[in-house]
Amino acid sequence: MPHTPRNDLSNSTSAKSIAFKYVLSCSAAMVAETVTYPLDITKTRLQTHAVPGIIKKQSGMLRVTYNIAKHEGLLSLWQGIAPAIYRHYVYTGIRMGVYEVMRSTWKDPDVKEFAIWKSMISGAFSGAIAQFVASPADLIKVQMQMEGLRKLQNLPPRFKSTWHACKILYRSNGIRGLWIGWIPNCQRAALLNMAG
Repeated sequence: MPHTPRNDLSNSTSAKSIAFKYVLSCSAAMVAETVTYPLDITKTRLQTHAVPGIIKKQSGMLRVTYNIAKHEGLLSLWQGIAPAIYRHYVYTGIRMGVYEVMRSTWKDPDVKEFAIWKSMISGAFSGAIAQFVASPADLIKVQMQMEGLRKLQNLPPRFKSTWHACKILYRSNGIRGLWIGWIPNCQRAALLNMAG
């Protein structure tokens, strides 16, 4: 019977554990994103205001949500959900992976607890890196959320799917254009992860 070295077994178990954590975390993030997504699209609409002449400028969250459902259809509350889910899979995986690598290489084996300042730096760095990589999906999500306003103006839709949106945005702005807004996005993700 071939002998399996103990290190190979523990590495295999560790890899399975990390993969299981990743799938579990991403699945939880996907469910949470799907359930809370109408709040995200409402937030985006509140931030960009209503189109003049189509709907009066609204001030309340519930009124904006109601008007989206009424004028654009109930499913419009989930317009752009696909890139939001893609973003979570990329973001969660990278954030977890970078944090775990930093923690395992930076942790003092003689000390039981991971120092709070090390944890904060690892969280901030892993959040910023993950958000940077996931930024194109964030941009596509917001662009797709705005499609409902085009519908209200009787304009044709710009995007057929997430991948079509990515192609259109790439053609119009180039590769750098897919990272528009990455600096505040990364700062926000770094602070959120540092606090978490």
